[in-house]
Amino acid sequence: MGSTGVRGVLGRLFRQEKAPPSSSGRPIALVYRGPASLPGCSEAVAGLLEGSRWGFDVRYTGPHEEIPLSAEALAAAAVYAQPGGGDLARGYRHLKRHRGPLRDFVARGGRYLGFCLGGYLAGATPGFALLPGDTDQYIATPGATVEDEEDTLVDVRWRSQDRTVFFQDGPCFLLEPGNRASVLATYPNGAVAALVTPYGAGRVAVVGPHPEATDDWFTDAGLPVRHAQDLALDLVDAAMTG
Repeated sequence: MGSTGVRGVLGRLFRQEKAPPSSSGRPIALVYRGPASLPGCSEAVAGLLEGSRWGFDVRYTGPHEEIPLSAEALAAAAVYAQPGGGDLARGYRHLKRHRGPLRDFVARGGRYLGFCLGGYLAGATPGFALLPGDTDQYIATPGATVEDEEDTLVDVRWRSQDRTVFFQDGPCFLLEPGNRASVLATYPNGAVAALVTPYGAGRVAVVGPHPEATDDWFTDAGLPVRHAQDLALDLVDAAMTG
């Protein structure tokens, strides 16, 4: 093993289980980065949180990050954000052992933010079971305006405003009768595209499309750029208030 490998092993052995306290006293936001995300997704969410009005001290967490995803790390955080990624089954295999700590974190007053795969993972089959219901593929719903899993644009109605957002096989949210969720956005066929809901003493805010997408996501996919980060900030605000 070379010196770089030795340093890597030692770093994993001696890294702190708990997120170091913010020297500025700002609330800590943990953003997952690892095998259950894709390059660019975690960074887009981190940039969004850094630019929000909440003054977050944003840290990455994951199996190869300085801060591992653990109950101890979550205890020091105000927000946990699960960004977009790949396949749900594969993503959940990497994260299922964290299901209990994440549920406890939110139930005790923490905030969960889920974007695309992070929205799927907030559901129950499989997932963290943080929603009053479950999730499904939007493209599988009757009357869906998108029919495949390719990068594209999708129209949503967000708080009575029509907007176009980056989309890649995102979820819709299936709500049980009598739920306490607030729907923030719907797809053109009426399926729920974004919502916020209480869970214990905390709150869960999830979105199927990618309002956090940066310009390069559009240009790399050959799509016209549509700015929607104000919607992503509204999602953050909905999670943090109430």
